[in-house]
Amino acid sequence: MSDEEEKKNITGILRSDTPPVTTTTPKSDSQKREDNALSIGSSDDAIIPKGQIDPVYEAKARVLNHAIQEIGMGWYQWQLFIVVGFGWASDNLWPIVTSLIFTPISNEFSPSRPPLLTLSQNIGLLAGAIFWGFGCDIFGRKWAFNLTLGVTATFGMIAAGSPNFAAIGVFAALWSFGVGGNLPVDSAIFLEFLPGSHQWLLTVLSIDWAVAQVVATLIAWPLLGNFTCQQGVTECTRGGNMGWRYFMICMGGLTLIMFLVRFGCFTIYESPKYLMGKGLDERAVGIVHEVARRNGRSSGLRVEDLKACEPEGYNARQQAAVSVAVKRRLEAVKMDRVRTLFATKRLALSTGLIMAVWAFIGLGYPLYNAFLPYIQATRGADFGDGSTYLTYRNSLIIAVLGIPGALLGGYMVELPRFGRKGTLSLSTTLTGVFLYGSTTALNSGALLGWNCAFSFTSNIMYAVLYSFTPELFPTPERGTGNALTATCNRVFGIMAPIIAMFANLQTAAPVYTSGALFIAAGLLVLGLPFESRGKAAL
Repeated sequence: MSDEEEKKNITGILRSDTPPVTTTTPKSDSQKREDNALSIGSSDDAIIPKGQIDPVYEAKARVLNHAIQEIGMGWYQWQLFIVVGFGWASDNLWPIVTSLIFTPISNEFSPSRPPLLTLSQNIGLLAGAIFWGFGCDIFGRKWAFNLTLGVTATFGMIAAGSPNFAAIGVFAALWSFGVGGNLPVDSAIFLEFLPGSHQWLLTVLSIDWAVAQVVATLIAWPLLGNFTCQQGVTECTRGGNMGWRYFMICMGGLTLIMFLVRFGCFTIYESPKYLMGKGLDERAVGIVHEVARRNGRSSGLRVEDLKACEPEGYNARQQAAVSVAVKRRLEAVKMDRVRTLFATKRLALSTGLIMAVWAFIGLGYPLYNAFLPYIQATRGADFGDGSTYLTYRNSLIIAVLGIPGALLGGYMVELPRFGRKGTLSLSTTLTGVFLYGSTTALNSGALLGWNCAFSFTSNIMYAVLYSFTPELFPTPERGTGNALTATCNRVFGIMAPIIAMFANLQTAAPVYTSGALFIAAGLLVLGLPFESRGKAAL
């Protein structure tokens, strides 16, 4: 549906002569506005306590939260749950792709520094996180939501024809530019349509993240296992090493299907809170009514309910001239959005700590996981069973263990004694402990066992991290906050292949470093000042 059609639909809803049916006792408009502005606006059931952000936006956000909660979890949100899952899947699928093709590409092209492939990927992820993350707060979530998958699919399939190592490195950066925007954009738009009672679904979404790893390794096992030069061969030709090219075509095609389903089969609406934050109250209310209609329900929300949250004279200061609107949009590029996330001591502590957690994990995870198939192959060879086929079989087993981890994470975040903070801290710390344990493996079976435990706890960790992070930011700055954390993650991720270039991956040094980073991140989580369990995001 085009923007013009959407506006017409929303205008029609707002101009409807028939008011929505509600189950409550009818009240006057003035009484409704007073109830919404005072009782809802003064509630303390939000993640960010009252007084930490702009009071007008805060009051309006609480009104919208109340309206979305009244509508409840319905057909539109469940459809959104499915298509948002494509973004989660892509976020893990493509870094796993780079990890899986690392060894066959190194064998075929014999580069002097193979980790440059991972470095180019992480540079693309960094650029994508910055561009899409900050951009979705300035230009909206809707187009970014669709384009990220399209960019990834296009360059992923083109990469299959790479004639040399430099070419595959460039294409890895380009497909990663699309991948880098998935989580900052998708988590924001999904959270902003969820009723507060169902925010735990943001954690469960990580099952798509785990399934993507299983799908990638399941397809890689026969293709890379049977059409790849064996580890240690003296000459590896293109004809004898076509597996990774077939694999790239399959992964690009799968992402293209996800893009077509998202773009052609689902109508995504702009976030009501985003529109409200831009001063477009009528469109925000219209979309709430449209979501209610799709869910087979009705909403009593009126534009007047939002206007009642504004102080006298507030409207007079809102200028609708095109030149002023353009100026506001350009001003949004400045650092004001970043400063808002550090406006108070508690907000600054929250933002700073979650950025540090993402940074530590951003270095620790790829330092180990990006080279996991290589480590499995080389250490397996030391144990006498390092065949290519066995390497990818073990990668599949490790990936499968991530699925129950994601599901357990969705359960634990709602436990009173754990919540988001406790679950994230425990799973992150255990991930580091299991990495240390892997250094004690004396055979490939023991190494596989430790790696399975690492996969299980790291998937719990990521499930909670991806859901908890956007909950800590208010909607107008949510994309910016997500961009900041993703940027920290990607900047430190860039350091991982640089370290790998100068470290011996056949020793335990990278594993010790990675384990220490996970444990440090787990301890930092305990210092976060906000817990979002049972509370609505603003």
